[in-house]
Amino acid sequence: MLLNYLKIAWRNLIKNKMYSVINVLGLATGMAVAMLIGLWIWNEVTYDTSFTNHQQLAQIMTTTVGDDKSKNTDPRVCQPIASELRNKYGSDFKNISLSRWNQSAFTVGDKTISSVGLWAEDKFPTMLSLNMLKGDINALTDPSSIIISASLAKTLFGNTDAIGKTIRVDNKDDYKVAGVFGDFPNNSPVVNKSVFPSLQQANFFLPWKKYVAKDQWVKDAATDWDNRSWQCYVQLADNVDMDKETGKIKNIVMAHKTKAEGNESAYLYPMDKWHLYSEFKNGKPAGGAIQFVLLFSVIGVFVLLLACINFMNLSTARSEKRAKEVGIRKAVGSLRLQLVKQFLSESILVAFVSFMCSVVLVIISLPFFNSLAKRHIHLPWNNYIFWLCALAFTLITGLLAGSYPALYLSRFQPIKVLKGTFRVGRHASLPRKVLVVLQFTFSIALIIGTIIVFKQIQFAKNRPVNYRKEGLITVSGVTQDLPGFYDAVRNDLLATGVVDDMAGASDATTNLGAWRSGFNWEGKNPNTSPTFGFMLMTEDFGKTIGWHLEEGRDFSRDFGSDSLSMIL
Repeated sequence: MLLNYLKIAWRNLIKNKMYSVINVLGLATGMAVAMLIGLWIWNEVTYDTSFTNHQQLAQIMTTTVGDDKSKNTDPRVCQPIASELRNKYGSDFKNISLSRWNQSAFTVGDKTISSVGLWAEDKFPTMLSLNMLKGDINALTDPSSIIISASLAKTLFGNTDAIGKTIRVDNKDDYKVAGVFGDFPNNSPVVNKSVFPSLQQANFFLPWKKYVAKDQWVKDAATDWDNRSWQCYVQLADNVDMDKETGKIKNIVMAHKTKAEGNESAYLYPMDKWHLYSEFKNGKPAGGAIQFVLLFSVIGVFVLLLACINFMNLSTARSEKRAKEVGIRKAVGSLRLQLVKQFLSESILVAFVSFMCSVVLVIISLPFFNSLAKRHIHLPWNNYIFWLCALAFTLITGLLAGSYPALYLSRFQPIKVLKGTFRVGRHASLPRKVLVVLQFTFSIALIIGTIIVFKQIQFAKNRPVNYRKEGLITVSGVTQDLPGFYDAVRNDLLATGVVDDMAGASDATTNLGAWRSGFNWEGKNPNTSPTFGFMLMTEDFGKTIGWHLEEGRDFSRDFGSDSLSMIL
């Protein structure tokens, strides 16, 4: 019987070519949009699952309480928090690692490129379960070694084996390539809404021991509970509950500070929440990428509903052409349930044909979609879960699109149809009118939403920011030696006539990478200890970005005392 239903359905598709093309293309377009959104959502919710230990990995976060009782949560921590965890709660953790983001210039022969990576303690690559293509995952125990990604190895060394080769970093220190790891699956230029890039962006790992040995300020920070310029990652031991462990370590910082120095609590933030819940409010996760996931989920459902409603309207609009077929079938003994099955099988067949067309549309549009979304999304052809979801998706779409036409067409009375007295009642078109109204409602809602979002983006782009955006370029990580040649570089650039001004700073204009407390001033409340974000800069910074000073003056080369001055 099922084969007969499918045969009749196929004949109807072939017989009514124009109708079939409109129906298939309409449904295929809706399914393609829904599929693209579904692939993007899947990429978002599985963003950090490429790490084998992702369920046991967490980042130490700190929440500080301001003078106005507001809470600020930050991924930057002080260095001694790591040794304190090892000494007091060592059995609760498999691994603990300090790290710090670093953008450096890598030189091999006459080739120099800039790349982003981390200074990290020796157990960090093991915590992340790096896919080592060559070399030793524990190579960071050697202060002269470096681990690099496969893409960075290819950029620097081409197709030759990178193991054992030497890389000069920031024109200062030489490191031997001791390991090459496979690029992370989600590696992309996307940056989380937090202050740091996602771990998937790391192209190299440098040894923490070398970092401490070469920079005195890093060594000094090992006992400084106020310098929060670092990140600390942990891997929990088996059967250790994340929430209970957070309760144990909550006051680990305040055990070494007084309330007059600030109120600071620590807690474990699980890796599975890093990407989707990267924004905090009053010390708790308040959203992030999850908001876009929910928004686009709703949009995907609406678009698919529009396609299904369009299918329903087209099917019921041809009701009189199918009435005689229904009458004859009922006259020869067909039950209504059998007719419902027949029409549902037709809609499911159309849904499957539409699905095949939608796959073609997705393949064609994926390059543009990836460029727009800044992702590396692809159709997972070898993933059986994808095909099971695709099968369920197609069946549900077919049943949803064909449900109303099947119930509507199967209720025709055979006597009236065969006598030729069958007429569509005045109320028969009411459901179709409701569907049309819904269709236009969804469409108008999506259009209005798109316009609002566009207007908001334009507002954000054009709002006053109190610095000169036009022509302002930030170049980061070229070389750590730049301060030594700053005046020479600045003079050469100004001499070109193309550059109006140049300045150096420790961070980009819109990002504060370092925070600390412990400041005192005349009239300060002794019971408070606010935390300040700060940036180091040259005298030309304010003039270069064109900021507007409310009071006082800008930094100047004419005042040697400015080395001990600050602008708030």
